[in-house]
Amino acid sequence: MQEKYAPQDVERQAQAQWTAADAYRVTEDAGKKKFYACSMLPYPSGKLHMGHVRNYTINDMLTRQLRMKGYNVLMPMGWDAFGLPAENAAIKNKVPPAKWTYDNIAYMKRQMQAMGLAIDWSREVATCSPDYYKWNQWLFLKMLEKGIAYRKTQVVNWDPVDQTVLANEQVIDGRGWRTGALVEKREIPGYYLNITAYAGELLDHVQIGNPKATLNGWPDKVRLMQENWIGKSEGLRFAFPHQIRDASGALIGDGKLFVFTTRADTIMGVTFCAVAPEHPLATHAAAGNPQLAAFIEECKKGGTTEAELALKEKEGLPTGLSVTHPITGAEVPVWVGNYVLMGYGDGAVMGVPAHDERDFAFAKKYGLAIQQVVAVDGETFSTEAWADWYGDKQRGVCVNSGFLDGLGYQAAVDRVAEALGAKGLGEKKTTWRLRDWGVSRQRYWGTPIPIIHCPEHGAVPVPERDLPVVLPEDCVPDGSGNPLQHHAGFHANVVCPVCGAKARRETDTMDTFVDSSWYFMRYCDPKNPDAMVAGGTDYWMPMDQYIGGIEHAILHLLYARFWTKVMRDLGLVKVDEPFTQLLTQGMVLNHIYSRRTDKGGKEYFWPHDVENVFDEGGKIVGAKLKNPVGDLPAGTPIDYEGVGTMSKSKNNGVDPQDLIEKYGADTARLYTMFTAPPEATLEWNDSAVEGSYRFLRRVWAHGQQRSAAGAQGALAAGVGTAALSKAAKALRLEIHTVLKQVDYDYQRMQYNTVVSGAMKMLNALEGFKPEGTADEAAAAEGFGILLRCLYPATPHIAQVLWNELGYTTPLGELLDAPWPQADEAALQRDEIELMLQINGKLRGSITVPASADKAAIEAAALASEAFVKQAAGAAPKKVVVVPGRLVNLVV
Repeated sequence: MQEKYAPQDVERQAQAQWTAADAYRVTEDAGKKKFYACSMLPYPSGKLHMGHVRNYTINDMLTRQLRMKGYNVLMPMGWDAFGLPAENAAIKNKVPPAKWTYDNIAYMKRQMQAMGLAIDWSREVATCSPDYYKWNQWLFLKMLEKGIAYRKTQVVNWDPVDQTVLANEQVIDGRGWRTGALVEKREIPGYYLNITAYAGELLDHVQIGNPKATLNGWPDKVRLMQENWIGKSEGLRFAFPHQIRDASGALIGDGKLFVFTTRADTIMGVTFCAVAPEHPLATHAAAGNPQLAAFIEECKKGGTTEAELALKEKEGLPTGLSVTHPITGAEVPVWVGNYVLMGYGDGAVMGVPAHDERDFAFAKKYGLAIQQVVAVDGETFSTEAWADWYGDKQRGVCVNSGFLDGLGYQAAVDRVAEALGAKGLGEKKTTWRLRDWGVSRQRYWGTPIPIIHCPEHGAVPVPERDLPVVLPEDCVPDGSGNPLQHHAGFHANVVCPVCGAKARRETDTMDTFVDSSWYFMRYCDPKNPDAMVAGGTDYWMPMDQYIGGIEHAILHLLYARFWTKVMRDLGLVKVDEPFTQLLTQGMVLNHIYSRRTDKGGKEYFWPHDVENVFDEGGKIVGAKLKNPVGDLPAGTPIDYEGVGTMSKSKNNGVDPQDLIEKYGADTARLYTMFTAPPEATLEWNDSAVEGSYRFLRRVWAHGQQRSAAGAQGALAAGVGTAALSKAAKALRLEIHTVLKQVDYDYQRMQYNTVVSGAMKMLNALEGFKPEGTADEAAAAEGFGILLRCLYPATPHIAQVLWNELGYTTPLGELLDAPWPQADEAALQRDEIELMLQINGKLRGSITVPASADKAAIEAAALASEAFVKQAAGAAPKKVVVVPGRLVNLVV
């Protein structure tokens, strides 16, 4: 056994042993209880970051500990390999995205293997592999057959320079994020998945307090985020009749402008209607109104999400058109509003300025009527300023509303629904904030949509026998649009599956959320060429523990849940929900330092180049360079921005590879587990990293002592409690007491306290001096318990010490060694310590036999030096014994 702890040598030795034994290959085993633990698959961006290290170490600790407890545990890994970053890298480096992606996968895989993760690499998947995305295409075709997938025209953000569609977050101040070109709104055909058909079930299963909820193992904050995103609203959909006709003389919208409202009780307060810029009434009105047409074009440069529009100033123009109030028959003017989305509901809203804050602001701006129709006792309504109670549906009653006067909210809604229903103009309806999922992307690096366009038969599905539609990997995007449109071998040389005529292949690819919506199921049957999923999925699903960042709490998890339900309804899987337990690990943070440059930009500095400046209270108030950086000398003042998520752009990241090369993977793992609970943010601390390394050196040094003391012989002799010294019994008491807590902490995944428990064990072992063979056996037992408790966090050092000290012979390979159980005999104390109080004040303690009765305890207290000195020969007036805790003597 080498004298000094050399992590690189230790880790190389352990990993060689695991590789030779193919230690992490997992197969289905009906004789064992299964546990499927999975981290969200990474995007192969080039290098792991500390967030990855933390995420995967959490998963690894769970996997290793449960395997020792006898579970059949699956921990797979794959690559979310399609997407825009690869195209951007291709444009920058002038290489195909495929090469960039595969090179990154190879590098990141080596990094993961260097971390010693217990991954079953035989199940590895990459979403850019035809073997994988074939099944994206296959299921898409099944969805088309069932009507779950459908084609319709969609309004998109179009970058006229890049010739491509941009996501909403890629539009900044109306311009493309990369080109700076003014973004246009275009209507183009695309494919949608009918996720709204599953909205009710998606909500029921996640909603807190819902008796149908099944996701009680998810954090409440994630469940609430999903609930709000799904956004169930119960209200009334009704129509404002009109006689507005298009150029051909046909009534637009069959003569009905439909709206949806949750406040039908305020219907008598409608003073205007607003429609989206893309609404047919807006288009009709703009045909003869240049000012309105220009306004609509300007609106098309804005965002397309509720969040974006909520932040914009509400603007509008009158159309000159009017519709009829469905109850009063009054004429209601129609406006175009920049805050109305065509993609939400019917693209129109009723304006009730007196009882909607947004409508109130709009009416004030444009001088529209404000009619109070709800009143609250004791409150005075004013048209000058908005008050919160104006929109309070629970407190108010209807006024100025004719047949509704005096009714509360629910009664008024019911009466309006009845009245409009009798006219055939409305009905109660449940709507959802959730919208159908548009999966068409005008991008190259993604799953090809398996459709062929025929001049005669239109959009024709690719026959199943011709799957996969293989994406050519030789394209190099140049920023001028989707290169598939210019790849004749892909889109031009095809014929219609129906008639055999010359046709063209669809060049849109699928949203990359498709790839990540079912990869966890493919892990269960990764090499099956004949089925998307098979028997492996029946065995492993649902997943027992999913681990990932809170940033994926909405879309990824929602789409994965939807995809699972579709697969269930198609008879592919037997589960309703994919993830039983969910852990969202905290971010890894680091200090951020910067300064303004002469040109007004920002320059960021690495923390290792910086020295903090503190105030009298020890708070960081600034910083200065401790090393020269570029032209800046040491001592240059710079700004301290606090802590934030590690980022390459802000020079505050830590490269895991550098950490592993300097301290070893076990130190990196130990630090990320010890410093904070898994759910909490972790603030980087270089000195704490050093502390983790020092602890492992102590573990190694103690292993050397155990080796010198003859650990193998002590293990063979076993622990005989009768022959143990008092100190050895105290050691076993401490070790097994801590073990009991560590076992509990593993169950609740509080890995920071698991590590602190291991540190307590080492402290106890280092302070113990054996007095004979039996004591040596107790020390050997204790160190064996420590190694097993520490092994899931730092597997390399634990593995090597386990082997070299001979624990393998009685207990087996550490991978499958039995998880230690607290010995109840060791937890029994021969003696107990009681606090000694005199006249209610603590004066020390006394030690008595654990079996001592009250009389024996009193006698020991009266004989104590503290009492003899305090009482000066006087007898106690009163003796109070609190069993197991204290004795109080009153003199």
